[in-house]
Amino acid sequence: MTPLLAAAPPAPETPPHTGGLLLLLDGTAGLLTVAALGIVLLLVLIIKVRLQPFVALLAVSIAVGLSAGLSVTELFGTVQRSTSVSMIESGMGGILGHVAIIIGLGTMLGAILEVSGGAEALSTRLLNLFGEKRAPLAMGLTGLIFGIPVFFDVGIFVLAPIVYAAAKRSGKSILLYCMPLLAGLSMTHAFLPPHPGPVAAAGLFKVDLGWVILMGIVVGIPAVLAAWAYAAWIGKRLFVPVPQDMLEAADEAKAAVAEERAARRAAARSTTTADTTGTHKGGPTTVATTPHAEDYAEEPVPLPTVFLIIGTPLLLILAATFSSIALDPSTFRSVIEFFGHPFVALTIALLMAYYLLGIRRGWSRKSLETVSTSSLKPVGNILLVVGAGGVFGAVLKGSGIADALADTFNDVGLPVIVLAYLISVVLRVAQGSATVAIVTTAGIVVPLVEGQDLSQAHLALVIMAISAGSIFASHVNDGGFWIVAKYFGISERDTLKSWTVLETVLSVAGFVMAAALSVFI
Repeated sequence: MTPLLAAAPPAPETPPHTGGLLLLLDGTAGLLTVAALGIVLLLVLIIKVRLQPFVALLAVSIAVGLSAGLSVTELFGTVQRSTSVSMIESGMGGILGHVAIIIGLGTMLGAILEVSGGAEALSTRLLNLFGEKRAPLAMGLTGLIFGIPVFFDVGIFVLAPIVYAAAKRSGKSILLYCMPLLAGLSMTHAFLPPHPGPVAAAGLFKVDLGWVILMGIVVGIPAVLAAWAYAAWIGKRLFVPVPQDMLEAADEAKAAVAEERAARRAAARSTTTADTTGTHKGGPTTVATTPHAEDYAEEPVPLPTVFLIIGTPLLLILAATFSSIALDPSTFRSVIEFFGHPFVALTIALLMAYYLLGIRRGWSRKSLETVSTSSLKPVGNILLVVGAGGVFGAVLKGSGIADALADTFNDVGLPVIVLAYLISVVLRVAQGSATVAIVTTAGIVVPLVEGQDLSQAHLALVIMAISAGSIFASHVNDGGFWIVAKYFGISERDTLKSWTVLETVLSVAGFVMAAALSVFI
């Protein structure tokens, strides 16, 4: 007797991709050739053609996918609704769903700290605390602390006038003051969330941000100490005077802000006087007023407030990370994990900044909205580059190139953390952008660690190695190189001797620390 329902025959295995260049070179050799040509094409488009990195990454992802034999449907999906998933959409959405919110909240938090004068309050207090002899250390700590919530270039723009003033007062080389500051800003930008690089890598590797923060601190602090040591050495041997044009521009900007503040307060006083006169004498009478000294002054931001706002999200995220290890599942642990989720922690910090630095100090809601909205304008480019990096990683994985790379690198015999650093270094030196180097390297390295059952802490150290490689040897193809050179009046030759070497020291020291820790974790 035959069964009513015959067993369905086994579904045929999905045939391997056989299109594109794989028609000429079969197997692993063809996949590796596609990968190599794709990376070369990416570098050519960014360096020679000067194509925007987002467009370059997207174009190379499509070219690599087609060359590796992916179909148009696999890459783009179909016009009609179907079960097929677009590799480009899943790659873009998969990474941005995690990264975009964190970067957006972190950017707005940094803008409020910047505009409110939190950076100036921090640096001024540290300069007074450490004194004239230890002013370079004070500038380094300022960059280290204030660099957590703000982007690298924003930190330079905000803190540069303080460097000018310190160097002018001492009569020493500006390198003695700007290099420690730059080291602090660069360390936080490379190793710590909410900066785009480590956040994007954490999303691609699926590592909790708490581990990234912890390892970023453990790896970054020794690295920045090594960079500060070099900064002190080069600052005493290479004299660069304070750029007078930048110093004058900073003074003019401060004067303009003070004048505007004075006019606003004088107008408010005039209105109040008119209202009072009208009330007592039966008619509105405007009494002319002149600005007073207090009109030009704004109440400084208390230093504990700055530390509270910066430290709160970091502590909440770290608490949530370790509660998942130290505590059994419970309501208490769920509460800690809720408040320690990066989305919630950064939202709390932003609301604290709105109130403590804005509303309580007389800011209007419109001012808060304006500052927050304007701060998000430059974020679009960063998010698009990160998203395109996610697309590149998805194409590498979906086409089989990632597996071929994993097999090849495993045969080389080098530890993954070393390979991750070397790949990141090559991409950084070749095309200049740290963010592009991180997201591209992560897309290549993620398949190498899949199936190895590595702990979250070890994966965080791999991310640190990638981040360290992304800041290696900043030179003329890096926008940061020119910002440093022009903002501090350093010649190209001296910038190579100071800034480029400083970044290299920071990179190598960070990698050595991450590699050493990976042996035990």
